[in-house]
Amino acid sequence: MTDEAQTDSTQGDRRVHVPIPLRWGDLDALGHVNNTSMLKLLEEARLRAFWKGDGTEPAPATAVFEMDVLESGGSSATLIARQEIEYYRPVPYGQRPLDVQMWIGRIGGSSADICFEVYSPLGTEAPVLYARATVVVVIVDTSTGRPTRWNAIEREAWAPFVGTPIDYRRSGS
Repeated sequence: MTDEAQTDSTQGDRRVHVPIPLRWGDLDALGHVNNTSMLKLLEEARLRAFWKGDGTEPAPATAVFEMDVLESGGSSATLIARQEIEYYRPVPYGQRPLDVQMWIGRIGGSSADICFEVYSPLGTEAPVLYARATVVVVIVDTSTGRPTRWNAIEREAWAPFVGTPIDYRRSGS
């Protein structure tokens, strides 16, 4: 497998697999990935899955946004409205990239729930689930800052990756 995002449907829902390497600085004093670093890892996976890149590597089917949206004065951008993470096990440091699996839990008018599962590196004999997360992204008009609707190109690219949203455990339930 290369370092580019790949897709499969082995988990039931069609998912994008994004290999994300760890940095030594992602660790905390306990020797595992810090909870705030997990947000950065998810951000990196999201960018690799949804942004077209610089054209040097093939982009995944979910890549609908141009990288130069801010420099070129693009008309829309995505903002984070909400994030939820459920941790299962501490993520130890390793040199092989984590397998971050992504799918769309819901597409609304101007928002979408992006679902993640963070696993041990591909090829691990018994894959370990470290965390599950949902990030709500909203598409906004860059000139007004107000939400806008997903266009037909974005909806069409993401439709094959719409799957079951994450059902989080809750205390007392």
